[in-house]
Amino acid sequence: MDYVIVLERTVLFYILITLLYRFMGKREIGQLGIVDLIVSILIAELAAISIDNREESIFLSIIPIVALVFIQIGMSYISLKSAKIRDAFDGTPSVMINKGVVNFKEMIKQRYNIEDLLTQLREQHIRTIEEVDYAVLESSGKLSVFQKKEGKFGDYPLPLILDGKIQEETLKQIGKKESWLTKTLKEEQVKLEDIFYAFYKDKGLYLIKQSDLEK
Repeated sequence: MDYVIVLERTVLFYILITLLYRFMGKREIGQLGIVDLIVSILIAELAAISIDNREESIFLSIIPIVALVFIQIGMSYISLKSAKIRDAFDGTPSVMINKGVVNFKEMIKQRYNIEDLLTQLREQHIRTIEEVDYAVLESSGKLSVFQKKEGKFGDYPLPLILDGKIQEETLKQIGKKESWLTKTLKEEQVKLEDIFYAFYKDKGLYLIKQSDLEK
């Protein structure tokens, strides 16, 4: 009888967790944020405890699992509305290599050593740092790498404004000040809060306004 109960609970939690994850939204394992990862671990632990403790009611695990799912959905919604909260929980991408130069200051800040960098470069079939034009450590921990083209460094688009918020780190990378950005926006006759996304490329500023998304 115990084997039947364990089997029934295993099948039930398999179906329940599958449906709940579909409800939370699609995302690859490598793209899980901190909140997603914590929720996944807790759900797995609660399901395992319920399967192991056959004498306890199954609802003692189902209720907290459902609560965790709604917490995750709520945090996702809040993160969409607030860049500060999104950065606090999910983190922000970090530039590790810029035009072939390693950003050691950022590596120390992220507790990311040179061996980590070289390992992830080798995984992408890149032999040396000199072959890299631009490398970004994403918030998921994955290293996005752009190689030099024809032996020359390129000029990749860098986000300057996200959801109406100025990206101070990008300003430092391109050697500009906030006064330059404010002046440029004034010339374009657009307010900061009206910008959905702005990026810097080829020494120019490109804007996507909130109104453009409504067309």
